[in-house]
Amino acid sequence: MFERLDQLESRYEDLTRALASPEIVTDSAKYQKTAKAHSELSDIVEKYREYKDLTRGIVESKTVLADEKDPEMRAYAQEELTQLEARVAQVEADLKVLLIPKDPNDEKDVILEIRAGTGGDEATLFADEMFRMYSRYAETKGWKVEVLSTSESSVGGLKEVIAIIEGKRVYSQLKYESGVHRVQRVPATEQQGRVHTSAVTVAVLPEAEDVDIKIEAKDLRIDTFCSSGPGGQSVNTTYSAVRITHIPTNTVVSCQDEKSQIKNREKGMRVLRSRLYEIEMQKQQEALAKERKAMVGSGDRSEKIRTYNFPQNRVTDHRIGLTIHQLTEVMDGKLQPIVDGLITHYQAEKLKSEATPVA
Repeated sequence: MFERLDQLESRYEDLTRALASPEIVTDSAKYQKTAKAHSELSDIVEKYREYKDLTRGIVESKTVLADEKDPEMRAYAQEELTQLEARVAQVEADLKVLLIPKDPNDEKDVILEIRAGTGGDEATLFADEMFRMYSRYAETKGWKVEVLSTSESSVGGLKEVIAIIEGKRVYSQLKYESGVHRVQRVPATEQQGRVHTSAVTVAVLPEAEDVDIKIEAKDLRIDTFCSSGPGGQSVNTTYSAVRITHIPTNTVVSCQDEKSQIKNREKGMRVLRSRLYEIEMQKQQEALAKERKAMVGSGDRSEKIRTYNFPQNRVTDHRIGLTIHQLTEVMDGKLQPIVDGLITHYQAEKLKSEATPVA
């Protein structure tokens, strides 16, 4: 592990020198690429330097304990040694996490897709509340949410909503939200006060850029139609809505939120590009593809990753066994405890599978 850390520190120092060289400073593209690589290494190098400072402190404290005769100085050195050893253990654990290969998508914006599953009208109402939950969470992170497409139900819920969330490291925080979310509560339409169970599916896709996926014009079929609202009612009489079909994969995307056909096409292409990128990633990483398919499922109640129980004010994430009795706060966007729990769990899983002996 420490040989690898020495190599990373050396690389970091090379990049630091490069950022000051005239050749890099005068070339915008090279400078941005170098600065990004430098930034990606900064956290782990700073942590490694802290580790080295701590180990030097431990050696010095042990030397004092071995040579010092004064009881007061020995007590001081022992106290300092205890603190340093506790801190160095934590820093070493942090380094192991930082050495886990990073998900190349962690820095990306995301396409968020929420769809009502089993449960009829109640599922569409919960889908609407789920979208509000993620929107409020995005606000707390300083992210921007832009709706790309919606399909409303007759009761004011959402059959489907597709949005893009833009900001700093969005995918790294939301990537574990994909799957079936189950809700247990008494619907507003229920006369007998019985608790019903409904489900909503969530898919979080990293937004693909042009460099990630190439789409040939010959592979697209683009149809236009009049956009419509809930119940099929007409919203406008111009052919502004767009349906894009990627013929090789039979992937279909529709967008009708904008009055401009050009804008709807642009938004539709963003969604299509991300879906095709996801398909390509699945081809490259078959194991990951199986995991994601299992996570998203069909929208059946039995395939849940998380349960929102309103009568008991409880949220349970079944993958990590985390239960929080603060459902109201979670639905208001306070998702961070759950997000942090998932990140910690999956980091630990990666550490187990990629563990290397400490030098």
